[in-house]
Amino acid sequence: MDFQKFEYFIAIVKHKNLTKAAQELYISQPTLTKFLQRLEQELGGELFRRSGHHYDLTFLGQRYLKYAQQALILDQNWEKELKELHSSYEGELNVAFPSMRGICIIPRILPEFHKTHPGVNINIYEESYSIQEVLLTDSKLDFAIFSKWQPLIGLTYEDLTQEEILLVLPADHPLAASGIQREGYNYPWIDLQLFADNPFILHFSDQNTGRAAAQLFEQYHIHPPISLRSRSSLLCIQLTLQGLGVCFAPETYVQYASSIWPLCAFSVGESPLVNKLVLAYRQNSCLTTYARDFIDIMRQVLQ
Repeated sequence: MDFQKFEYFIAIVKHKNLTKAAQELYISQPTLTKFLQRLEQELGGELFRRSGHHYDLTFLGQRYLKYAQQALILDQNWEKELKELHSSYEGELNVAFPSMRGICIIPRILPEFHKTHPGVNINIYEESYSIQEVLLTDSKLDFAIFSKWQPLIGLTYEDLTQEEILLVLPADHPLAASGIQREGYNYPWIDLQLFADNPFILHFSDQNTGRAAAQLFEQYHIHPPISLRSRSSLLCIQLTLQGLGVCFAPETYVQYASSIWPLCAFSVGESPLVNKLVLAYRQNSCLTTYARDFIDIMRQVLQ
């Protein structure tokens, strides 16, 4: 079976552009163009609708994509199993994280993982958005870690842990000592009403933390000034510590930041705000023994 043609086709699907796909495949754009022409002749129809340099799948292309992905998964599963048969201590692991989250998690996992799997090479891919779609289209990825939002057909999900979304203040903030111990909360609880006129540094509304902030403001009937927005939790925390406002951030980021900078973190709301972290991989794909070990260590660390 010619697996290369599946890889070429899926690269075009991923990038929706021949030039970018050719760059990923380390071939010339004319070579990829000729490949696509031959493939469409072989299948008897167009696989893509062309709009300038933008390529979208036709119905034929959508159906062919399904079988191309299944073929590559079967081939990759066999390669992984073959490697495991030869040695459970060697191999390669490709893991995707949302941008900047890996820095908060990976350094806590690798020392323990490498004690038992020193010969496994790990590649970390940081994706800025649409991480589920990337996992579906990039067959090299073994699995991805992210905050669950909308499950997609074709992926299998496993819960990793729940982390609290916290309010972050500089250590010298006037309200830094206003938190109280409250049953059911892991951090000192603080009344968000105290921050009705305080500038906030927020995530965008299409992010989990941004949605949580909007819900809190509605719950407390407050409309604080928004000094700026960012998709980066670590940037929000850093700017908070520079006195530009206060922010909300997931617990994983707060724990990492608190190991570097002095800060205060508080629970807020009528009940703890939680952010679910999930693991996802393609349906029918095979996770190696060392991939499962990596996941088990990560689950222990996060909990």
